[in-house]
Amino acid sequence: MGTAYGIWSGIGTVGGALIGMFFFGESKDWRCVLFIAMVLGAAIGLKLLS
Repeated sequence: MGTAYGIWSGIGTVGGALIGMFFFGESKDWRCVLFIAMVLGAAIGLKLLS
């Protein structure tokens, strides 16, 4: 249950950030993209290890 929660929260966070970047003109700074990639990588890592 904890892994599923972590994965869905990561997907929701990344999805919300990407929608903000593409549709609402939020910053597309390389640091923002880096941290989004880290969240996505962590969700993938949780899925692979569980």
